[in-house]
Amino acid sequence: MLLNRRALLGHSAALTTLAALTPLRTALGQTEPSPPPASGDPSGLATQPFSYDALILEAEVAAKRPYVAPPRPRPDITATIDYATWGAIKFRTDKAPFATDGAYPVTFFHLGQYFQSAVRMHIVRDGMATEVTYSPDLFDMPADSPARRLPPDSGFAGFRFQEWSGSDDWRSQDWLAFLGASYLRAIGASGQYGLSARGVAINPALPDTPEEFPSFTAFYIAEQTDPEAPVVVCARLDGPSITGAYRFTARRGTDRTQGVTIDVEASLFLRQDVARLCLMPVTSMFWFGENGRERPFDWRPEVHDSDGLALWLADGERIWRPLNNPTATRVSAFGAENPRGFGLMQRDREFDHYRDGVFYDRRPSLWVEPLAPLGRGAIQLLEIPTNDEIHDNIGAFWVPEGPARAGASYRLRYRMHWRDSTPYPAETVAQVVSTRYGRGGQPGLPRPDGVYKIAVEFDRPEVLTRIPYGVMPEVVVSTSAGEIVRTHVEPVPGGNVWRAFFDLKIPADTIAEVRLYLALNGEPLTETWAGQFDAAALFPAR
Repeated sequence: MLLNRRALLGHSAALTTLAALTPLRTALGQTEPSPPPASGDPSGLATQPFSYDALILEAEVAAKRPYVAPPRPRPDITATIDYATWGAIKFRTDKAPFATDGAYPVTFFHLGQYFQSAVRMHIVRDGMATEVTYSPDLFDMPADSPARRLPPDSGFAGFRFQEWSGSDDWRSQDWLAFLGASYLRAIGASGQYGLSARGVAINPALPDTPEEFPSFTAFYIAEQTDPEAPVVVCARLDGPSITGAYRFTARRGTDRTQGVTIDVEASLFLRQDVARLCLMPVTSMFWFGENGRERPFDWRPEVHDSDGLALWLADGERIWRPLNNPTATRVSAFGAENPRGFGLMQRDREFDHYRDGVFYDRRPSLWVEPLAPLGRGAIQLLEIPTNDEIHDNIGAFWVPEGPARAGASYRLRYRMHWRDSTPYPAETVAQVVSTRYGRGGQPGLPRPDGVYKIAVEFDRPEVLTRIPYGVMPEVVVSTSAGEIVRTHVEPVPGGNVWRAFFDLKIPADTIAEVRLYLALNGEPLTETWAGQFDAAALFPAR
């Protein structure tokens, strides 16, 4: 789950230096590239009929056969193409498909140390797919680059869509990228990359089972000429335990203030039993934020791509779970039936809260909206300890109820919204804007041992202005461990923000799941704050 991918995210074109989708454990298992003569131009090469239905059938048939890990072209060479060497290899935009006859030019990523398996690339026109073959002439690279020693049929690592070909900056700006295993990433309304999505996650964070990284082994990129129409990409997934077929329908448009929306259709087939099958997975980074008392020795106030998990359940309840950087790997589960959506969000949009030129305040949120009923299962949150911003240590995904057995199949339809905020803001409840921890007790009095204060702030003026002057809303709070010993609520001066306090008495070696919301006359005024409190991590013994 950990990814070494932080340094490149300073701006939307950062993928030109290293696309940060690199699993440290590279179970990529990608398909061997086909061997026609090298050519960056698909015209004149052999074509074959293509349809998404045929791709699904191919995946279904493959699931009945043993998985064969494909060879990687000259791993002795690709292993020497390290971070800096890989970043110096640039795709020539004058060779990009759709640069002159399409809306969004496509550029390709070179193989390297972290991307050693080739992925087959195809351009689809009028139902016919033509493979794009690798040539070193497609790339600008230093004269002494080890990539020059690769054979002519080596293949590509991934691809991305550049901005509209009618814009002045399309050669340097991109908006959607597929690179590494089944990872993809899109920019948000602020033009930044940040968190990632995956096609599927297999067995993450299990104590005795290594995580498996299925890969997109072939892409089929449809011809597109209208910048206001979506781009369509089909992909084949393969791995030791699973096969699949995907269709991504991504909308960008010439108005760059709206972020990116991607509709996903997926058909998955299990080769083997899977202990933890994670569907619609999202991956992000949280190092430290306002809710950490023991801040790392760092010059910035906060460092994170996302600060919370948001959930919208079938009954309408909204839940906010602030993210933690735990002392040990933890998985939290929120049982649900047909949830309306979930996402890893970056709610804090104040530059002064980060003070970093890579602009964490502009990182996109990713909201996942099911377009077909999911049934029963759980939205699970994975939190992994990290000591740096270069590691992706947060995951959120849907785990269906029941065992995932060999021979089972799954059909998914969902929409990914890469935006600054949720696409469906709550109209009747206020949302959490901050979580802070401190010593329990009252100022001026002896502070009791084992008592901790938690402060949660809510903001949404159109909701909170309904509170009559002089009336205090009720603090509704419960805990799975320990004891709530004091509650208090007050308006925050200078804005329409309300702050709820409570003291939690709990042993230092205990972790509590705490839920809180504000109510007026028995009706919720706010979403539910669902925090995990670990006294040993927040207040380590000295």
